[in-house]
Amino acid sequence: MRKWIVAGNWKMHNTISESVALAQAIKEGTTGLTRGEVVLAPPFTALSAVSESIRGSAVTLAAQNMYYESKGAFTGEISPLMLKDAGCTYVIIGHSERRKYFNESDEQVNLKVKKALSVGLTPIVCAGETDGERNKGITEAVVNRQVSKALDGVGVEKINHLVIAYEPVWAIGTGRVATPEQAEDVHDFIRRLLVEIYGCMAADTRILYGGSVTQDSIAELIAMEDIDGALVGGASLNAEGFLGIINKMP
Repeated sequence: MRKWIVAGNWKMHNTISESVALAQAIKEGTTGLTRGEVVLAPPFTALSAVSESIRGSAVTLAAQNMYYESKGAFTGEISPLMLKDAGCTYVIIGHSERRKYFNESDEQVNLKVKKALSVGLTPIVCAGETDGERNKGITEAVVNRQVSKALDGVGVEKINHLVIAYEPVWAIGTGRVATPEQAEDVHDFIRRLLVEIYGCMAADTRILYGGSVTQDSIAELIAMEDIDGALVGGASLNAEGFLGIINKMP
């Protein structure tokens, strides 16, 4: 049975002190949790402080992005080794906002995925279609391209050392949520794609849903066979709302 994940992506929100306070509240609200994983992705500036505040708890740390080199003259970038040193276990790669605002390509996503895996970080690899692409009926083609290219060159032995997050772009930060059936259709497609590439081991790869997830929508989503958790944006910035999502997980 796949163990669920609820990951909070705080994006460009919260100072260091605000991040620590929020992490502490989530830590206290998840004391003794063993049935799933809770992951927090604060901004880079707060990683080390949040890492200290959640030490010894059920909560683990993620970064929101990384570069695909270990070190070098890459002004403004963060290496995966720096993330590990700051206490990260996970790293979000290929988020739609990175693709949209920073022109991140499928090829760059692939380089980041392989680099993260090579140093022992678990990538949360994002994929999803825009509203226009869904209306054209090409959701599966878009997701196929993004997932296949992201995992190009990733060996079968690594497939369960990564997580996929399906994030329909039209649902991110809009208040619109894919219906459980819409989300499951794409999750099922991703699962079948992974099994086609990697064989039966991919049946254990966790696939999260991301897109305006709240405590009101999570129960129906997580009831779907191939939805293994959530990548949560805005609702993760409030401890009560985020814990409400976690408390509705099986």
